[in-house]
Amino acid sequence: MTAKPLATSHEDLSVQTVVTPDGVELHAESVGRGDAILFVHEYAGDHRSWEPQMRRFARSHRCIAYAARGYPPSQAPADPGAYSQQRAVDDAVAVLDRLGVEAADVVGISMGGFAGLHLAMQHPARVRSLAIAGTGYGAHPTEAPRFRKESEAIARLIEESGIEAFARQYLSGPARVQFRNKDPRGWEQLVRQLGEHSADGAVRTMRGVQRERPSLYALEAELSAIEAPVLILAGDEDDGCLETGLWLKRVIPRSGLAVLPKSGHTLNLEEPDLVNAFIADFLGRVAAGAWGPRDPRATPGAITGIS
Repeated sequence: MTAKPLATSHEDLSVQTVVTPDGVELHAESVGRGDAILFVHEYAGDHRSWEPQMRRFARSHRCIAYAARGYPPSQAPADPGAYSQQRAVDDAVAVLDRLGVEAADVVGISMGGFAGLHLAMQHPARVRSLAIAGTGYGAHPTEAPRFRKESEAIARLIEESGIEAFARQYLSGPARVQFRNKDPRGWEQLVRQLGEHSADGAVRTMRGVQRERPSLYALEAELSAIEAPVLILAGDEDDGCLETGLWLKRVIPRSGLAVLPKSGHTLNLEEPDLVNAFIADFLGRVAAGAWGPRDPRATPGAITGIS
């Protein structure tokens, strides 16, 4: 019997230009065959950040990664109003439409995790399952004012210092040094890639998407209505996301939470093997119908159930 080849032949690779409803051109790449996985990147990353996942899952799935608006080679609209959380959701739908995908397993990190949650809330039929990592910065109501202040400071830093100087400083933050310590070569690559981004696109994304996105805590009713299976990943040293990750686990009915030890924010690059293993196990359970809601006997807040 002839073994089935890995999905790496030329016909399994494609690069697409996606035109959004408001006319912005997005760069999208697809590799592999099978059920589609849509990867949505973080603020400091781009479509290239998903390489460890694209290579792993293209062996069994059709993997799609795209550069968000403002991230070359996608276009960076000059209008600040062209950047928002809603635009990010609309862009994800446009990518699915252009590539002919009715429903996908969606994987997002940080900014991409927020987009994934909003996609699942607004377009449930398009999300077969959702895995999010490092998702929660600025989400808690008590942290929102500080997050907005820091977002504006980041935008000004890029404007004043340039994208290359900003990249090294930003990626040396308290939840990024873990990646630098574990994998200096990988960290330097991310610094170089972030330094290649459009400064204008980065500024407008920070102000329009990051700073202005709604608090997840104000969307509890919508989040609790998500029916798709959800995997939540967090690093135990990513303090801005830990509490929100636990809260999301308690709010979203068919969700599970995994906390990676001695890990920061850039999980898919910092711990690619662990993240890939968690996602593979998650997708396998979803396919088997074994990722259901919490057993009602597992009463939240109870200890033994005996009183």
